[in-house]
Amino acid sequence: MSTSLDGDLDPLWDDLDWAIGQMLIMGWDGTEVTPQIRNLIEEHHLGSILLTAKNLKSAHETAKLVQELQTIAHQAGHPYPLLIALDQENGGVNSLFDEDYICQFPSAMGIAAAGSPELAYAIAKATATEVSACGVNLMLGPVLDVLTNARYQPLGVRATSDDPQEVSQYNIAAMKGYKDAGLATCGKHFPSYGNLDFLGSSLDIPIITQTLEELSLSAIVPFRNAIATGRLDAMFVGGCGIANPSMNVSHACLSDQVVDDLLRNELGFRGVAFSECLEMEALSHEIGVKGGTVMAVEAGCDIVMLCRAYDVQLEAIAGLKLGYANGILTRERIFTSLRRVLHMKQGCTSWPQALQPPGLALLSKIHPAHLALSRKAYDDSITVMRDRDQLLPLSRSMHQREELLLLTPLVKPLPASSATKTLESTKSTTTTAATATATATATTQHDRWLHRDRSAVMSGEGVFRGLGRSLARARHGKLLHTSYTANGVRPVHENLIHRASTIIIVTADANRNLYQAGFTKHVAMMCSMLRANGQNKALVVVAVSSPYDFAMDKSIGTYVCTFDFTETAMNALVRALFGEFAPSGTLPGTLRKSKKVLKSRRNWLVEAYNRDRDGHGLDELLQALARASGGAALQQHLRHATAAAFELGHGGGGGAVAATSSPGRLLEEAHLVVRNSSTQALYGFCATYYAPSTGTGILGGLFVDPGKRNVSVGRSLHRGALRLLTQKPGITKIQLGTCFPGVFPGIPVLDDGNVSGSSSSTTGATSAMGTPSAVGGQSPAVAGGGVGGGNNNNNSSNSNSNSNSNGNNNNTNTNNGNSTASLRAWFARGGWDVAFPRRLTNLVIPDLARWSPPEGLTRHLAGAGISFDLIQGPDIADGVLRHVAALAGPEVVELYRYALSETKTCAVVRAKAANHGNGSSNGNSKIKADAETSADGMGGAGSPSGEHALLGTVIVSRPGSSLATFLPALQPLRLGRAPHTAATATGGGDDGGSGGSGHHATTTAAAAAAVTPTPHDVGPPATGGIVAPLVAPGTAQAAATLVLQGLALMGVRQNKAHGAARSVLSWVVDEAYEPLRTMQFEVLQAFDEITNAPENWSSEL
Repeated sequence: MSTSLDGDLDPLWDDLDWAIGQMLIMGWDGTEVTPQIRNLIEEHHLGSILLTAKNLKSAHETAKLVQELQTIAHQAGHPYPLLIALDQENGGVNSLFDEDYICQFPSAMGIAAAGSPELAYAIAKATATEVSACGVNLMLGPVLDVLTNARYQPLGVRATSDDPQEVSQYNIAAMKGYKDAGLATCGKHFPSYGNLDFLGSSLDIPIITQTLEELSLSAIVPFRNAIATGRLDAMFVGGCGIANPSMNVSHACLSDQVVDDLLRNELGFRGVAFSECLEMEALSHEIGVKGGTVMAVEAGCDIVMLCRAYDVQLEAIAGLKLGYANGILTRERIFTSLRRVLHMKQGCTSWPQALQPPGLALLSKIHPAHLALSRKAYDDSITVMRDRDQLLPLSRSMHQREELLLLTPLVKPLPASSATKTLESTKSTTTTAATATATATATTQHDRWLHRDRSAVMSGEGVFRGLGRSLARARHGKLLHTSYTANGVRPVHENLIHRASTIIIVTADANRNLYQAGFTKHVAMMCSMLRANGQNKALVVVAVSSPYDFAMDKSIGTYVCTFDFTETAMNALVRALFGEFAPSGTLPGTLRKSKKVLKSRRNWLVEAYNRDRDGHGLDELLQALARASGGAALQQHLRHATAAAFELGHGGGGGAVAATSSPGRLLEEAHLVVRNSSTQALYGFCATYYAPSTGTGILGGLFVDPGKRNVSVGRSLHRGALRLLTQKPGITKIQLGTCFPGVFPGIPVLDDGNVSGSSSSTTGATSAMGTPSAVGGQSPAVAGGGVGGGNNNNNSSNSNSNSNSNGNNNNTNTNNGNSTASLRAWFARGGWDVAFPRRLTNLVIPDLARWSPPEGLTRHLAGAGISFDLIQGPDIADGVLRHVAALAGPEVVELYRYALSETKTCAVVRAKAANHGNGSSNGNSKIKADAETSADGMGGAGSPSGEHALLGTVIVSRPGSSLATFLPALQPLRLGRAPHTAATATGGGDDGGSGGSGHHATTTAAAAAAVTPTPHDVGPPATGGIVAPLVAPGTAQAAATLVLQGLALMGVRQNKAHGAARSVLSWVVDEAYEPLRTMQFEVLQAFDEITNAPENWSSEL
C-alpha cells in the first residue's frame, strides 16, 4: 500500500530501491549490453542510461542497442521506460556518427555565425529527429554557457558566443527544436563553464571567480531566459568550484547554495537537476563517490551521473541507501526527485515508443532533406572576417600553373568523423572520447575537464588529408601539403613556401596551442619579406576551431573561420575558397559588431505587419534603437516613437485618421516585418504608404534591430517594400521619407552643419543629431545598425556633445566623418538617385520663457495687410485642404486633416490678405498681428473667410496633443531639468468652447491673457507644436518670407498661451529655414527627402 507521502504514485515505489534507481544515470564502455549494465537495470532498477561515442557504431546498431536496453527494463518490471541520454551538440561533439543516415551540422558557434535563429531551430529539430529514431529520448543540451573569456575557455565553439542575449536567442530556438521533435531537454552547464580559471594541477578543478552579481548580469542570463520559457525539462549542474566573497564551493553540483538556492529558489527552476559525473579524480580524492552522491542529492540534484566504472556505480547506489539509513536523506526528499523524474519521462517517452524505435525506415526517408539543410548551414556559417588583399576566391587570384601550399597542424580526429571510425576499426583504443575541438573541451561527452589535454598535437596527421584532396580537385592544379608541429618552421616548410604562390595555414585553437600562433606569424613574416622582394606570396589563414585565433590580428590580411573541422565543414570551406558561394557568416557576439566583419548578403523572409502580433515587438524594437542611438535629440525622437505612430488607420488619439476603408482616405498603408517566428521578436520593420490620387508610393520608415546589423535584414525589407510599391497600379513616383507619420521624414543629416544649404554657419543638425546612430536607413538606429549595408560608423566616441539644461546641444564637437554620405551611399546602392534631395528641418525654441518676438515683426505684418485667424473642425476645412493639396503631397494633406479633426488640442492658423472679405466668424477666431495683441492672446470675432485670399497655413498643437503620437519631435523633452517658464499646460480643453465639429468659440485677447502662469520646475518641459507651414505660390519673395514668419509667430504665441515650455517647428522645407533663424529658432533635426521614379527599380525586383 502507498503511504500518504506517495499516495499519487504506484505502490511499486514503496520499495525505495526502485526510487533510488530513478535517481541515477549510468553508462558503460562497449557497443553491446554487458552483464554489468544489465544487472544495474534489473537488480538496481537503474532508470537512466548515458550513451557515449564508445557505445555507438552506427544508427542501425544504436537503435538495436537501445531497443535491447528498453526490453530489459520492460521485462524487469520498470513502470516507465529508461531515459536514454546523448550528447549530440553537432560540430565536434557528436556521440552518434553514421555517414549514411546521421547528418553533420555546425557547432553552436557556427550556427550563430550563420546569423539565423530559425536555422538553429531547424538544425535542432533535425538532429533530435535523427537520434529519436534511434531510441534516444533525452538530449543533453542546449549549451547555455556564455564565453565570458572567450579566447581561453576550453568550451570553445560548443558555446554560442560571449553575448548572453545571443546565447539565449539561439539556444531557446534550439531547445524548441528539440522539444518539437519529441525529446526532453537538459540545459548545461549551470552555473557556467564559460568563465573558468584553471589554477593548478590535474587534481584541481576549474574555478568560477566571478561574484553572483557578476554572474547574474552575464553568465546566468541564458539559464534564466531558458527557464522562463517553461520548456526546459532538466538542468545539468557542473562540477566546477566557485570562489568569491559570498560563496566558497568546491563542487557546484554538491552545493545547496548553487542547486537549491540559486537554481531553484532564485531562478525558479522546477525541472530535473542532473549532477556532473562524480567519477572525477578530484572528487574521489577529496570526498569519495559514496559521500559525493549523497551530497549531490542533499544539495538538490535529482539524478546523479556515474559514467562508466561499475564498481564506482555500485558504490554510489550504496551511498544513497546509506544516506537514507543515516537520516541524511529523507523519504520526502527522495520522492520529490522521483516525481520530477517521472514527470519528465511522461513527457518524452512511452513503452510503445521505447520498444519500437523507427530506426532506419525513418532515417532513410528524412536523410535527403537533412543533407540539404546541413550543406546550407555550413555554407552560411563560413565566415570571412578579413580579405584585405581580395585574395578570395582563389580561382580569381591564382593562375592555374601556380602552386598552392596547405600547412596543417597535427590534431586528434573529431569523434564525428570517418577518420575516428577508421582508427577504431584498425586498432583497439583505450583513449577516452575525443574533444569538441583539438583541445577545446573535456575528453568525455559530458564535459569533464579533468582529463583535458592542453596540447593539440596528436597522432592524427591524416585529419586534413581530405581537405588537401578536396582543394586539389577544386583547383585542378598542383597542391603541396604538409603538417607543422611545435618544432616550428623547418627547412621543408621554407622550401615549400618559396615554391608556392599562395599559402593556406590551418589553425585549431591557436590561443591554447601557442605553437600554432607562432608558426603562423613566422610564415606571415616570411611572406611579407618575399613580397617586398617582388615575389608573389599570398597568405590565407583558416581557423577551424576557435574563431578567436587571429580575430584581432590585423597582420593576417585574409582570415577565414569554419568553427569545426569535420569533413562537412572542410568541404564547405573548399567551396567558399573557390567561389562556389559568397561566404556570409559573421563572428558571433561582440565580434559580430566589429566593423571588420564583411556585410552579409542573405535574404530574409519578409512578412506583412500584423498589429496584434507585431505591435509589441515593434515597440520594443524602437526602444532598442533609441538606446543604441548616439545623439541626445535622436534618443528623444526615437524614445517616444511607438507602433501606433505608423498605424494611421488606428490613430493615436481621439481624432484618429479614418480607417483604410473610410471614404476620403488618401493614404493606403501596408507595412512589412522580418521577424523570428519562434520568439516573435522583430528584427526589422518597414512602413509603406500609397496615395492612389497622385500615384505616390512612400517608404515611411526602415528600422533594424541593432543586434541584427550587417546581416541584410534592412536590405531584404527595402527590396520587399520597393517590390510592393512598384506593383501598385498607377504608381508615378516613390518617396523616401514622410512627414506623417514623422518618425522617418527622410535620410537623417548627421554631419552637415550647413543645414539650410546656404553658406552661413549654424548650430546645425550635426550637434542636434549627435553620432551617426540615427533615424533612417543606416545602421545604428532606425536602420538599426545594418540596413543591409553601408558604413557602420557608429562609434559614440566620435562625438563629444554637451547638452545644456534646455536640451539643445550648443557646445558640440563632432567628428562623424562621412556618416551622412554613407547613409546616402547605402540608399544609392539600393537604386535611389540621391543627388537632388529636399531638405526638411525640425526647429526648436528651447525656452519660451526667455523668448521675445523680433522687433518690428508685428508692425511689418500689419503694414503688409496680412491678418491671421485660427480654425478647427473638419466641417470648415475644405478651403485649407485644397490649399494644402495644391502645395504638398498627400501625406501632408492627411496631416492637416488629422489636425483639423483634433479640435481639443490642434488648430490651423491661416494667413490672409486683410483687404479680402469680412465674412462671419463661423468656426474662426481672428488673431491680430499688431503690437496690442497679447503674446498669449487670440483676437476677437469677425475674421475674413474668403478662400481666394489665403496666403499660408500652419498647424498648431498644444502640449500633450495626440498629434505627438505621429510626430515624435513634439513629445516633451526628457533631457535634464526642465527650463523655467512662465506658464504651464492647461490640458486638453478647447479654450472655453464646446469643441464641436466645425465650431470654435471666440476668445478675446483679454481672456487669453488671463491664463495664470505657474512654476514649471518639475516634470519634462511641455512641447508645443508648429507643423508644416505652407505659403501660397505666386507670393513675392519678401511677402512670402513675411507670411512664413507671421505663421511662426502666431504658432509660438499659441504655444505660450497653452503653457508650453518650448516650441518645435516641424517640417520646414529647404531654404525656408533661413528666415526663421532670426526668430531664435535653432536646428533640432534635419532630413533629406528623396523622390524617384519607379522605373529605377522595376527591372531589378
